[in-house]
Amino acid sequence: MLKIDIIAVGRLRKGPFFELCQDYSTRIRWSLSLYEVESKQTDAAAAQREESRKIAEHLHESATLIALDERGESLRSTEFASVLRTFADSGRSHIQFVIGGADGLTPDIRDRAHRLMSFGRQTWPHLLARVMLLEQVYRAQQIIAGHPYHRE
Repeated sequence: MLKIDIIAVGRLRKGPFFELCQDYSTRIRWSLSLYEVESKQTDAAAAQREESRKIAEHLHESATLIALDERGESLRSTEFASVLRTFADSGRSHIQFVIGGADGLTPDIRDRAHRLMSFGRQTWPHLLARVMLLEQVYRAQQIIAGHPYHRE
């Protein structure tokens, strides 16, 4: 069984994104933890550094780190499921995903990542990226289980 951590910049408050995250979180049967970090800085560079420091506090050396980043690889859902299955099959069942804030992730966080992943070439709000990631984790779970949720 996989252990999934999502470390995300920003606090999700009540509303449609919150409700979607709750819905997908309850569907996921793997161990799932969500860590939210925020910066109180008003300067963009200072905020990004503070976010990076707070993200790093949650990272585990033994976990596989996947950073969501525009430079990352865009995977089809079946490919994403295959990546998760490969990590699990190789004994790397603790997977941490990182979603940066408005100014993205710092190079030190990207450099620590085992893999960079993108949801395409468009720019997505980080709160929407969180919903998309949860949906894709749920979809991967269903693909791996052979459930008909995913259709090609």
